[in-house]
Amino acid sequence: MSGPDLAAALDRGAQALGVALTAGQRTQLLDYLALLAKWNKVYNLTAVRDPQEMLTHHLLDSLAVIAPLRQQRGEGAFKLLDVGSGGGLPGVVIAICCPTAQVTCVDAVAKKAAFVQQVAVSLGLRNLTGLHARVESVRQAFDVVASRAFASLVDFTTWSVGALAPQGVWVAMKGKHPDDEIAALPPTVEVFHVEQLRVPGLDAERCLLWLRPRGHA
Repeated sequence: MSGPDLAAALDRGAQALGVALTAGQRTQLLDYLALLAKWNKVYNLTAVRDPQEMLTHHLLDSLAVIAPLRQQRGEGAFKLLDVGSGGGLPGVVIAICCPTAQVTCVDAVAKKAAFVQQVAVSLGLRNLTGLHARVESVRQAFDVVASRAFASLVDFTTWSVGALAPQGVWVAMKGKHPDDEIAALPPTVEVFHVEQLRVPGLDAERCLLWLRPRGHA
Protein backbone atom coordinates (compact mmCIF):
# COMPACT_ATOMS: atom_id res chain seq x y z
CA MET A 1 0.00 0.00 0.00
CA SER A 2 1.39 3.39 -1.03
CA GLY A 3 1.85 6.41 1.22
CA PRO A 4 -1.26 8.25 -0.01
CA ASP A 5 -3.33 5.07 0.39
CA LEU A 6 -2.10 4.64 3.98
CA ALA A 7 -2.90 8.28 4.72
CA ALA A 8 -6.42 7.90 3.35
CA ALA A 9 -6.96 4.69 5.33
CA LEU A 10 -5.71 6.42 8.49
CA ASP A 11 -8.11 9.32 7.92
CA ARG A 12 -11.07 6.97 7.42
CA GLY A 13 -10.17 4.91 10.47
CA ALA A 14 -9.67 7.93 12.74
CA GLN A 15 -12.98 9.40 11.62
CA ALA A 16 -14.77 6.11 12.35
CA LEU A 17 -13.22 6.12 15.84
CA GLY A 18 -14.36 9.68 16.51
CA VAL A 19 -10.81 11.08 16.58
CA ALA A 20 -10.23 14.36 14.76
CA LEU A 21 -6.58 14.50 13.66
CA THR A 22 -4.74 17.71 12.88
CA ALA A 23 -2.50 17.70 9.80
CA GLY A 24 0.51 17.55 12.11
CA GLN A 25 -0.81 14.57 14.06
CA ARG A 26 -1.63 12.76 10.82
CA THR A 27 1.94 13.28 9.60
CA GLN A 28 3.41 12.17 12.94
CA LEU A 29 1.33 8.98 12.99
CA LEU A 30 2.41 8.05 9.47
CA ASP A 31 6.05 8.92 10.26
CA TYR A 32 5.81 6.73 13.36
CA LEU A 33 4.47 3.88 11.24
CA ALA A 34 7.45 4.31 8.88
CA LEU A 35 9.89 4.26 11.82
CA LEU A 36 8.22 1.16 13.22
CA ALA A 37 8.58 -0.62 9.87
CA LYS A 38 12.20 0.49 9.48
CA TRP A 39 13.40 -0.41 12.99
CA ASN A 40 11.39 -3.61 13.01
CA LYS A 41 13.85 -5.16 10.56
CA VAL A 42 16.62 -4.83 13.15
CA TYR A 43 14.82 -4.81 16.50
CA ASN A 44 11.93 -7.21 15.83
CA LEU A 45 9.44 -4.88 17.50
CA THR A 46 6.35 -6.58 16.06
CA ALA A 47 5.45 -9.75 14.19
CA VAL A 48 3.29 -7.70 11.81
CA ARG A 49 5.24 -6.70 8.70
CA ASP A 50 2.69 -5.55 6.12
CA PRO A 51 2.13 -1.74 6.19
CA GLN A 52 -1.66 -2.08 5.82
CA GLU A 53 -1.79 -4.62 8.67
CA MET A 54 0.47 -2.41 10.79
CA LEU A 55 -1.92 0.48 10.22
CA THR A 56 -4.95 -1.59 11.26
CA HIS A 57 -3.47 -3.78 14.00
CA HIS A 58 -1.28 -1.10 15.57
CA LEU A 59 -2.23 2.48 14.70
CA LEU A 60 -6.01 2.16 14.50
CA ASP A 61 -6.12 -0.34 17.36
CA SER A 62 -4.25 2.17 19.53
CA LEU A 63 -6.31 5.11 18.24
CA ALA A 64 -9.39 3.32 19.58
CA VAL A 65 -8.37 4.33 23.12
CA ILE A 66 -8.11 8.07 22.35
CA ALA A 67 -11.79 9.09 22.47
CA PRO A 68 -12.48 7.12 25.70
CA LEU A 69 -9.31 8.54 27.27
CA ARG A 70 -10.29 12.09 26.40
CA GLN A 71 -13.74 11.43 27.86
CA GLN A 72 -12.27 10.17 31.13
CA ARG A 73 -9.51 12.75 31.51
CA GLY A 74 -10.87 15.81 29.72
CA GLU A 75 -8.52 18.24 28.01
CA GLY A 76 -6.32 18.95 31.03
CA ALA A 77 -2.77 17.76 31.60
CA PHE A 78 -2.18 14.27 32.96
CA LYS A 79 0.63 11.75 33.30
CA LEU A 80 0.26 8.34 31.65
CA LEU A 81 2.40 5.23 31.96
CA ASP A 82 2.22 2.68 29.13
CA VAL A 83 3.24 -0.66 30.65
CA GLY A 84 5.02 -3.25 28.50
CA SER A 85 4.90 -0.74 25.68
CA GLY A 86 7.04 -2.68 23.20
CA GLY A 87 7.33 -0.52 20.12
CA GLY A 88 5.30 2.24 21.78
CA LEU A 89 1.74 0.99 21.44
CA PRO A 90 -0.46 2.68 22.49
CA GLY A 91 1.86 5.16 24.23
CA VAL A 92 3.30 6.87 21.15
CA VAL A 93 -0.18 7.21 19.60
CA ILE A 94 -1.48 8.72 22.86
CA ALA A 95 1.46 11.16 23.02
CA ILE A 96 0.71 12.30 19.46
CA CYS A 97 -3.06 12.64 19.89
CA CYS A 98 -3.11 13.97 23.47
CA PRO A 99 -0.45 16.71 23.54
CA THR A 100 -1.39 17.71 27.11
CA ALA A 101 -0.44 14.22 28.35
CA GLN A 102 3.05 13.39 29.58
CA VAL A 103 3.53 9.81 28.35
CA THR A 104 6.15 7.36 29.61
CA CYS A 105 6.52 4.03 27.79
CA VAL A 106 8.16 1.46 30.06
CA ASP A 107 9.54 -1.84 28.81
CA ALA A 108 11.91 -4.40 30.31
CA VAL A 109 13.63 -4.81 26.91
CA ALA A 110 16.26 -2.10 26.42
CA LYS A 111 16.05 -1.93 22.63
CA LYS A 112 12.29 -1.30 22.76
CA ALA A 113 12.67 1.57 25.22
CA ALA A 114 15.50 2.93 23.02
CA PHE A 115 13.21 2.83 20.01
CA VAL A 116 10.57 4.88 21.81
CA GLN A 117 13.25 7.43 22.74
CA GLN A 118 14.28 7.56 19.07
CA VAL A 119 10.65 8.14 18.06
CA ALA A 120 10.37 11.00 20.57
CA VAL A 121 13.46 12.69 19.09
CA SER A 122 12.57 12.00 15.44
CA LEU A 123 8.98 13.26 15.75
CA GLY A 124 9.74 16.10 18.16
CA LEU A 125 7.48 14.66 20.87
CA ARG A 126 8.62 16.42 24.03
CA ASN A 127 5.80 14.75 25.97
CA LEU A 128 7.09 11.21 25.24
CA THR A 129 9.72 9.24 27.16
CA GLY A 130 11.01 5.69 26.72
CA LEU A 131 11.99 4.04 29.99
CA HIS A 132 13.99 0.81 30.27
CA ALA A 133 12.82 -0.76 33.53
CA ARG A 134 10.57 -3.37 35.04
CA VAL A 135 7.26 -1.77 35.90
CA GLU A 136 7.51 -3.07 39.49
CA SER A 137 10.45 -0.69 40.02
CA VAL A 138 8.64 2.44 38.81
CA ARG A 139 7.74 4.71 41.71
CA GLN A 140 6.83 7.91 39.90
CA ALA A 141 3.09 8.60 40.27
CA PHE A 142 0.89 8.46 37.16
CA ASP A 143 -2.74 9.52 36.75
CA VAL A 144 -3.36 6.75 34.19
CA VAL A 145 -1.53 3.42 33.96
CA ALA A 146 -2.30 1.74 30.65
CA SER A 147 -1.55 -1.56 28.95
CA ARG A 148 -2.35 -3.19 25.63
CA ALA A 149 -2.42 -6.99 25.71
CA PHE A 150 0.34 -6.90 28.31
CA ALA A 151 -0.59 -9.41 31.00
CA SER A 152 -3.53 -10.68 33.02
CA LEU A 153 -5.45 -8.01 34.89
CA VAL A 154 -4.17 -9.40 38.21
CA ASP A 155 -0.53 -9.19 37.14
CA PHE A 156 -0.98 -5.82 35.44
CA THR A 157 -2.54 -4.16 38.48
CA THR A 158 -0.30 -5.90 41.02
CA TRP A 159 2.94 -5.07 39.24
CA SER A 160 2.03 -1.45 38.49
CA VAL A 161 0.21 -0.38 41.67
CA GLY A 162 3.34 1.40 42.90
CA ALA A 163 3.17 3.71 39.88
CA LEU A 164 -0.47 4.69 40.40
CA ALA A 165 -1.21 8.18 41.72
CA PRO A 166 -3.59 8.38 44.75
CA GLN A 167 -6.63 9.02 42.54
CA GLY A 168 -5.19 7.28 39.49
CA VAL A 169 -6.85 4.66 37.29
CA TRP A 170 -5.76 1.70 35.24
CA VAL A 171 -6.92 1.19 31.66
CA ALA A 172 -6.43 -2.19 29.99
CA MET A 173 -6.92 -2.83 26.28
CA LYS A 174 -8.10 -6.39 25.78
CA GLY A 175 -9.55 -8.65 23.12
CA LYS A 176 -12.58 -10.61 24.23
CA HIS A 177 -14.27 -9.56 27.46
CA PRO A 178 -11.98 -11.18 30.09
CA ASP A 179 -14.56 -12.55 32.53
CA ASP A 180 -12.10 -14.99 34.13
CA GLU A 181 -9.49 -12.28 34.66
CA ILE A 182 -12.05 -9.96 36.22
CA ALA A 183 -13.22 -12.74 38.54
CA ALA A 184 -9.62 -13.34 39.62
CA LEU A 185 -9.01 -9.73 40.69
CA PRO A 186 -8.38 -9.19 44.40
CA PRO A 187 -11.03 -7.33 46.46
CA THR A 188 -8.71 -4.30 46.55
CA VAL A 189 -9.24 -3.66 42.80
CA GLU A 190 -12.53 -2.88 41.08
CA VAL A 191 -13.57 -2.59 37.43
CA PHE A 192 -15.70 0.55 37.18
CA HIS A 193 -16.27 0.76 33.44
CA VAL A 194 -16.05 -1.50 30.38
CA GLU A 195 -16.30 -0.33 26.79
CA GLN A 196 -16.62 -2.42 23.66
CA LEU A 197 -14.39 -1.12 20.88
CA ARG A 198 -14.81 -1.48 17.15
CA VAL A 199 -11.54 -1.07 15.28
CA PRO A 200 -12.08 -0.28 11.58
CA GLY A 201 -10.77 -3.08 9.37
CA LEU A 202 -10.11 -5.40 12.29
CA ASP A 203 -12.35 -8.43 12.48
CA ALA A 204 -11.74 -9.17 16.13
CA GLU A 205 -13.29 -8.37 19.48
CA ARG A 206 -11.78 -5.50 21.44
CA CYS A 207 -12.71 -3.99 24.78
CA LEU A 208 -11.39 -1.39 27.15
CA LEU A 209 -11.47 -1.92 30.92
CA TRP A 210 -11.15 0.88 33.46
CA LEU A 211 -10.03 -0.16 36.94
CA ARG A 212 -9.13 1.56 40.21
CA PRO A 213 -8.27 0.66 43.79
CA ARG A 214 -11.52 -0.03 45.59
CA GLY A 215 -12.76 2.94 47.55
CA HIS A 216 -11.04 5.50 45.30
CA ALA A 217 -14.18 6.67 43.49
